[in-house]
Amino acid sequence: MREMKDSGIEWIGDIPQTWIVKKFKYTHRNSNVGESIDKEYWTNNEKETIFYTAGANSIYCSYKLFPVWKYTTVNDLLLARNGTPYVYFPYSNSMYTDHIIRVSLNNEYCKKYIGYCLQQSIYSEVVDSVSIATWSISIWDKQSLPIPPFKEQQLIATFLDKKCSEIDTLISDIQQQIETLEQYKRSVITEAVTKGLNPDVEMRDSGIEWIGKIPKHWITHPLYYYFGERKNKNALGLETNLLSLSYGKIIRKDINSNGGLLPESFNTYNIVEKDDIIIRPTDLQNDKRSLRTGIVREHGIITSAYIAMKAIKAISPEYFHYLLHAYDVMKVFYNMGNGVRQGLNFSEFSRLMVLEPPIEEQNAIVLFLSEKCSEIDLAIAEKRQQIETIEEYKKSLIFEYVTGKKEVI
Repeated sequence: MREMKDSGIEWIGDIPQTWIVKKFKYTHRNSNVGESIDKEYWTNNEKETIFYTAGANSIYCSYKLFPVWKYTTVNDLLLARNGTPYVYFPYSNSMYTDHIIRVSLNNEYCKKYIGYCLQQSIYSEVVDSVSIATWSISIWDKQSLPIPPFKEQQLIATFLDKKCSEIDTLISDIQQQIETLEQYKRSVITEAVTKGLNPDVEMRDSGIEWIGKIPKHWITHPLYYYFGERKNKNALGLETNLLSLSYGKIIRKDINSNGGLLPESFNTYNIVEKDDIIIRPTDLQNDKRSLRTGIVREHGIITSAYIAMKAIKAISPEYFHYLLHAYDVMKVFYNMGNGVRQGLNFSEFSRLMVLEPPIEEQNAIVLFLSEKCSEIDLAIAEKRQQIETIEEYKKSLIFEYVTGKKEVI
């Protein structure tokens, strides 16, 4: 067991007697911010030059378009400027965007070791106590790092690279299992809401390109046949149960929260009721990943930027929510938009052709999907909990070695 001493820094605790503590600013020579780049130049072509931007490990870009861009060298680190604070270990000659700060480490410091330390420090000293939107170099520079001799830095970095790679592979495998479950859930929903539950039923052509055949006795109509638009403004500001569409679910938000992009007044928000269906109809050309539909579970208010629909026939709103969710994941909405932001209003959206099974079948489909999706969601939740546990282990492993509490042998 090595002789230890108090580092004087709360998050570090004791360190080996031969180690010292330094602020990050003393480990590098200079820093600069990258260049802005329009997303239209991003590409998945791996023959192009790699560049880094906050929120993504790496993306490819046509370097010929940006001959004067700033590039990394062998002992550089890249630090996120906004969003989640993150340390990237770039390849040499990598480009970086204006969301990134490049720092050139002094030669007596191992890039990987300093990066591992810095990630631990920024989470321990800043993220756990303060909410910061922009991570300037001054914030990164204030971080205290435990520094062993150079050769030990290299040993620790090599060890952690190997261990973290093994852990990341395990996480990736579990993430793939989650994606498979989510894909299975989407297929179960789509099959049930477009084909029904009886595999032996006689089928006919729906006349709807993305649907194909449907049970012969089902009816097709435009959406406006079943739904009207709910427009009931919170004009007096009396309603305070703030709702939001998030990952295909309508959730509550704290109306008094200082976080997020909440307005000063909620007078223009729509008052919505249980079983209303919400559609986010904006920015169709840029965002093709977010889920755009949700069903309201309680009385509340929601931004008027969304379309709020109320049933005007004796139907199951839950069935139509599942149906529109299936349309959503099939990317049906994305060819419907118009205008600069490729948005839709209710009049345009309500022309969408939808399916109407008999009400008894609607209810049976809803019951089947409720039970089946709950099973799948439970399996997904268990997988995500596994990932959280593994990531916590990874974090603690890095901490133990970069603070010298465990020694690479």
